[in-house]
Amino acid sequence: MVDLPRLHRRHLLTLGAALALGSGRSAWGQAEPASAGHALALEAVAPGVHVFRAPYELVAPSNDGAIANMTLIVGDDAAAVIDTGNSYRAGALMREAMRAVTDKPLRYVVNTHMHPDHTLGNAAFAEDGVRFVAHHKMPRALSLRAETYLAQVERLLGPAGAGTRIVLPDLLVEDRLTLDLGGRPLELRAHPTAHTDNDLTIVDPKTGTRVMGDLLFVGHIPTLDGSLNGWLTLLDRLAQDSVTRAVPGHGPASVAWPQGAEAERRYLAALRRDIRQLLEAGRPMSEAPAHAVVSERDDWALFAEFNARNAIAAYHELEWE
Repeated sequence: MVDLPRLHRRHLLTLGAALALGSGRSAWGQAEPASAGHALALEAVAPGVHVFRAPYELVAPSNDGAIANMTLIVGDDAAAVIDTGNSYRAGALMREAMRAVTDKPLRYVVNTHMHPDHTLGNAAFAEDGVRFVAHHKMPRALSLRAETYLAQVERLLGPAGAGTRIVLPDLLVEDRLTLDLGGRPLELRAHPTAHTDNDLTIVDPKTGTRVMGDLLFVGHIPTLDGSLNGWLTLLDRLAQDSVTRAVPGHGPASVAWPQGAEAERRYLAALRRDIRQLLEAGRPMSEAPAHAVVSERDDWALFAEFNARNAIAAYHELEWE
């Protein structure tokens, strides 16, 4: 556990200070090489909104840890980057991609939640004048897992993970916050526990685009690290919002909203149904992985890697209903 009172506000740990690695298999395990770590391609999903569409892969040297979608939004005066990848290298690649699109100064780096594939590239953007923004619960959540996340980078990326360190936010969202990029306000909202306990969404009213982070998975199996009931409730509430498109944390560069969440909602509802049935039958938690959502095995990338963990997390939550 990290001793929070002794942490520097921005610079928590360097990769070289990570703990020695255990022998257990990480949930962010190795993947087969898919592509060399070249420049990231950004897709324009709306005027001034550009998204790196990440592959459906686990962290490996072949992808430099760039395994989650990252977004660039450009205003009249400045730009913002949303999520930064699983390593310094991933963040640096996103920074290079940003500079190929705009010469406007970077004003904000926003993290949608604390998971390493969305935060460990922050250090590549740590320069004068850049504010780091996140949910008010994110600093504690990330700090508590910092040593584990950095150790995973060292094990999974080796030399490709050099320079990776924790950069904590210095601007926290308690409920709502508006960021100004010059003629382009971004509306940030902190949510109650769903995918995690520190989920943040970003809406660009100018184009009707909402960046959802891992509140939305498309194609890639959802991963549960918060509250299953809370996630389903939040999806229902967000479905009422008048936005045109959503940028998933994993999936296409953008999807129509709320239609783009239908498959995710179906999976999460099936997970809840199956685990409730298991509990009603008095079956032990050890049976949850084989019982939960097996009908959707062929519908999701990385199903084998994450479905069992989702089943265990759901069992822990629902047994107390």
